[in-house]
Amino acid sequence: MSERGGAFGACADGAGEARASRRPLVVKIGSSTLTTADNRIDRAYLRQVADQVARVRAAGWSPIIVTSAAIACGLEALGMERRPGDMPSLQAAASVGQSALSAAYAEAFAPHGVVTSLVLLTRRDTADRTAYLHARDTFDKLLDFGVVPIVNENDTVSVEQIRFGDNDTLAALVACLVEAELVVILSDIDGLYDANPRRVPDARLIERVDAIDAGVMAVCGEAGTAAGSGGMITKVKAARVLMVAGIPLVICNGRREGAIEDAAAGRSVGTLFAASSRPHEITPKKLWIALGDAARGALAVDEGAKKALIDRGSSLLAVGVRGVEGRFDAGDIVDIKDPTGHVFARGRVSAESDEVELAEGLDQKTLAGNRLLAHLAERPLVHRDELVVFE
Repeated sequence: MSERGGAFGACADGAGEARASRRPLVVKIGSSTLTTADNRIDRAYLRQVADQVARVRAAGWSPIIVTSAAIACGLEALGMERRPGDMPSLQAAASVGQSALSAAYAEAFAPHGVVTSLVLLTRRDTADRTAYLHARDTFDKLLDFGVVPIVNENDTVSVEQIRFGDNDTLAALVACLVEAELVVILSDIDGLYDANPRRVPDARLIERVDAIDAGVMAVCGEAGTAAGSGGMITKVKAARVLMVAGIPLVICNGRREGAIEDAAAGRSVGTLFAASSRPHEITPKKLWIALGDAARGALAVDEGAKKALIDRGSSLLAVGVRGVEGRFDAGDIVDIKDPTGHVFARGRVSAESDEVELAEGLDQKTLAGNRLLAHLAERPLVHRDELVVFE
């Protein structure tokens, strides 16, 4: 198994050897890239994607496609010109669209003799170690059979509590599941710019990102089309987790000729988010923390606490907290910010926000002597096993 593979848990020798011999490649295609201006599936473009994927597959990669556009496909089949605003209508459109979208992919890959499969996921399908391993085993077997899995969120049954919300997050989760060697996001933009190119004509493309700092987060925009639900911010957040896990990600224009092949060959295309030279251990629990539930609040910490978390892999203690944002309960996910407001970590907090606010500014001895807050002196506020550091 590769060095990175050890981060995802032990497996049977046979499965581990098969996984180590593969070169998983996750290709994510957004709705705005896959659809036409009138929100219909661009079947000619889909055939071009299938051509490229078939060629990288022949070159030794094991491709997996994370696709959007099920709802758009359903709206087309139902003859609906506008995207409805209510959840039942959207889920009905997704139900119609999933089968139509799956058939479109099967048709595009058929000339290459490549079998595709449809894999529908929600957060619940990877929410614990057992579900995580079942999902991983399914992908393993599909790749063993030479199948190209077509992955989408199960919009038909997803509700707010279990949905990913965007397929950039889903692509990152799938990449971690299969221990991908590379992720390629095909977008409607050339990559990450130092300003919004739709508003700033001389905005400069950033070709390589080695660390996602506050400056990188500041230049991320929001979704730009009606077809999609993500934006550059969701792509960069996905990259942040993948870089920590040791998986590089490329964001490029999906309409650029040969984009998938160029990215797979290591040629310069779009923006490369380079993998960390020191990958962190991303267990199923930590993956869920990083990519699962939205943060319910945030903790601002001092520089000493930040250094301890990054350099020493420590747990976060209450004495390092200098501010509390939002209202949260024990067990909720919170972002962790440095004194500048930059989010550099995320974790599961062991106390509610009211308690943390009362403990703010108190030293360990004072906490231990306080009857109400003594438990915050006895255990970490965020344990290292439930903490993901992005730097």
